[in-house]
Amino acid sequence: MINNTVLVGRITKDPELRYTSSNIAFVKFTIAVNRKFAESNGEREADFISCMVWRKQAENMAKFIKKGSLIGLEGRIETGSYDDKDNIRRYTTTIVCDSVTFLEPKGSQQGETPTQKYSGPYDNKNRKDIPTIDVVEDDLPF
Repeated sequence: MINNTVLVGRITKDPELRYTSSNIAFVKFTIAVNRKFAESNGEREADFISCMVWRKQAENMAKFIKKGSLIGLEGRIETGSYDDKDNIRRYTTTIVCDSVTFLEPKGSQQGETPTQKYSGPYDNKNRKDIPTIDVVEDDLPF
């Protein structure tokens, strides 16, 4: 059986790092993922998906990610249920992340494009149609 989910979207609020009673780090967050199609008025709808990440990945998210940051994640769908205070059964669906990838450079704002240049072994200096970036080691989250 396969239970694998891959999402790319923007985080809806700053991550808040928490710890279990066993001192294991975790972050619960919501990611907004645009749908592929637009409504008749031309606007795209988004799905807001609950996610959870554990341990070092959670610590890195709390340290390097903020509201609006573009992230990619891979994980599994986990469902559950509970009875609320009025004794009504509520159902939950959460993506439990195995990996989270930060898709924007540290300090960039939503919608900005990198303006610095990358000069590597496959540099195309004469190509004006290919955006280039500078990779600064201080900006890497690892």
